[in-house]
Amino acid sequence: MRPRLKRSMGGEERMHRRFAGMLALGAVLALVLAACASNEPTGGGGGSSSPTAASFDTLTPGTLLVGSCLEYKPFEYYQNGQLTGFDVEIMDAITQQMGLKLEWKKANFDTIFTALAAHSFDAVAAASTIKPDRLQVVDFSDPYYNSRQSLTVNTAKTPDITTTDQLPADAVIGVQKGTTGKDWATENLGSKGMQIKTYTNAPDAFTDLEAGNITGVINDEPSSEAEVESRPDLKVVQPIDTGEHYGIAVAKDRPDVLKGINDGLAAIIADGTYAQIFGKYFPGVPVPPEFGG
Repeated sequence: MRPRLKRSMGGEERMHRRFAGMLALGAVLALVLAACASNEPTGGGGGSSSPTAASFDTLTPGTLLVGSCLEYKPFEYYQNGQLTGFDVEIMDAITQQMGLKLEWKKANFDTIFTALAAHSFDAVAAASTIKPDRLQVVDFSDPYYNSRQSLTVNTAKTPDITTTDQLPADAVIGVQKGTTGKDWATENLGSKGMQIKTYTNAPDAFTDLEAGNITGVINDEPSSEAEVESRPDLKVVQPIDTGEHYGIAVAKDRPDVLKGINDGLAAIIADGTYAQIFGKYFPGVPVPPEFGG
């Protein structure tokens, strides 16, 4: 009987040891899992996680496709074959906040908002003024730039013109199609009998002004200042304050993308990125207080 009892006692001992080992392994795994969980990144704002590419319903998952004319200094233009500009860097910073890649698509500004509404791209960043008629077609982000219109003339051809009040009745004024500059010129100069000549791309108007084919150009002031830098006969002679604010346009059925852009814009204003980019493209100009100045 003793040998059998001894063997039976040994079996129970092995079972106890196996059970104890399983408990120890479970404890180790629990500690490992707890450690992994403590190392997972957490988002700010009351524990909400940071946005990811999957958070946004974009045309191509993980990518924000942005439409623009891409020929509008200093906002978007090519330099030595590289796309650059204020809008370009602002959008790059915003899409980084959204966890997306950024791609650009060239578009005609005159039809860019209807193309956006038809989902040709996810957003439009093209020095675009927030206007009531455009808001009927698309939505806009919070403002990201305050702008004015301006009059540019050829000082070699018309050195005495310094304001729109001095323009002759037969003046021909160049504007870009679909812009607020065209609207202003049509309302304030076309109504006086002056001819308003439209261009698909703004630089072509300045080239015509250089050649003496037109009398002046009405265009956004920062863009005009950038254009005349390489055209010594041209000069921006009058700023025209129209109370304009630029916004990033998004199709009306893409509220997630709009919110992501607004949140990204707020973030780069808060952390100083916006002010850094602004100073690069508008040196010597104070950053407005609403943008972190």
